[in-house]
Amino acid sequence: MKTKYEYKDKSQLIDDINSLINYQGYVQFSHRPIDLKTDVFKDKKVFIENDAKDGFIYEAHFCNEKESIAIKQINDSWLVSKTPLSNIDKKDIQIYESIDGTIRMAQVWKHERDILCDDGNNERGREVKKLKKVVFAGFVGDKR
Repeated sequence: MKTKYEYKDKSQLIDDINSLINYQGYVQFSHRPIDLKTDVFKDKKVFIENDAKDGFIYEAHFCNEKESIAIKQINDSWLVSKTPLSNIDKKDIQIYESIDGTIRMAQVWKHERDILCDDGNNERGREVKKLKKVVFAGFVGDKR
């Protein structure tokens, strides 16, 4: 899967998702609730049936030890965004309850100047950490 790649073809997207090795995650289809037996992948074996005749992949999140992949349906295509997990500080990983247990979500911060945080000595403002995104970082209880 390429970073920030747009898929126009549902079959190609599903083929690329099914080629993920040692990832865990989940997929949300547009036409039904998440099925814990077929849409959640805790054992690092991702396989999605290409049988969504009535719907499409609305959103999906996968991760391994090195990266998090987010897939979002936007209009007539899917946007894939990859985020490296190796630089995430452990204190920036939060734990949340989900429909199938407990998950980790990693907060991605970036240092930026903010003119609203001016200390009077710098016209461009003080450098602060700003939250850029939150990404799926795995299930609690996995063998990391």
